[in-house]
Amino acid sequence: MSPRAGKSGPHTLAFVESPVQLLNVLEWAHVHDRRGPAEPMPAVPSQVRRSVSGIPAPGAELTIVVLSPTDPMTRGQLRRMADLARDEGHRVRWEEARGGTTAPFQTIGGLAGSLRRADRVVMGDPFSRYVQLLLTITRARDLVVVDDGTATMEFVAQLARGERLVRWHRKGGRPGARDLLFAPVSSSARRRLTPSDRRRVEVFSSMPMTDTPQGVTVTANDFGWTRARFGPPRITKGADMVGTSLVETGVVDGDRYLEAVQTLAKAHGATRYFAHRRESTEKLHRLAAETGLEIVRPDLPLELIARRGPIGRTILSFPSTVVHTLPLALVGTGVRVAVCDIDPTWLTQNASPRAQGFLSGVTGTAKDVHRLATVTSPA
Repeated sequence: MSPRAGKSGPHTLAFVESPVQLLNVLEWAHVHDRRGPAEPMPAVPSQVRRSVSGIPAPGAELTIVVLSPTDPMTRGQLRRMADLARDEGHRVRWEEARGGTTAPFQTIGGLAGSLRRADRVVMGDPFSRYVQLLLTITRARDLVVVDDGTATMEFVAQLARGERLVRWHRKGGRPGARDLLFAPVSSSARRRLTPSDRRRVEVFSSMPMTDTPQGVTVTANDFGWTRARFGPPRITKGADMVGTSLVETGVVDGDRYLEAVQTLAKAHGATRYFAHRRESTEKLHRLAAETGLEIVRPDLPLELIARRGPIGRTILSFPSTVVHTLPLALVGTGVRVAVCDIDPTWLTQNASPRAQGFLSGVTGTAKDVHRLATVTSPA
């Protein structure tokens, strides 16, 4: 039996759909254990807390529910992260949540009892329709949102403004039929994620927060668990590049992206390209053939890969989550993270009107990174 599994006491149920979400649940649990027992309801409208040392929360029990996607790359990383979670003493429940037309109904039905008994619910993606459906069932007084990358910034801003929950790269478009059908559930989820005298809401994040919703507690994620568990890494002399799924989400044109990668790699002597788990195989084959970069498909989130090493002395990235997380995971190692802005001419015609401003904000709010001039694509 795992160290925590036999304890009685407050029960926390966490829902994750990606490896990064699971990593950040582990980071949250690490901070929670250091911080000590649950604190009383905050008396001030909103506050920002930093993790502090304390007595481990007595009897705290964490069950992590993996709502497994179908993508093989994501599933593989989730399997590895689930093993790490078990090593930490947490229960992991793997749900084939998308394994057929009846799978969602079976998954939600099977989780209903646990949701009603949970004292706290932790979630990695409040935009997820799956998670929003699950929120309509829970009676938990404590709700925690952990980072799902840069989307957390948009979630907090939308919650503060009282807007409907829409992913940043879709904002500005007209709601589809499924959006309209799901609107009552989404509205209910937004209400439940709004603090009240009956419910506390915490956001656990390494992202900068410009508009903090009233009553929401923001706890800083400094990647303390990652640094304690892995590394320090061996540093190589060269540069590595981090891939992005902006092409796959329809934000950036594929040809322009390839040209930018080629120009950036040549200018900085990059030799490896760490692929995002959502990047298409076709695009990666083309990148390898036309740039000469070694394509690496990580088996864990990049924060763990970089901390484990070996890693280049310079890490090149376009605007993404890693420009915020890698400096924290690699603090004190001497590794430099350099970010290149997205040129407006790279955007597709279907890109959200908010895309350029959001991506610029991701770069502009990043700390401890070196900003590169936007590369000019070859004529």
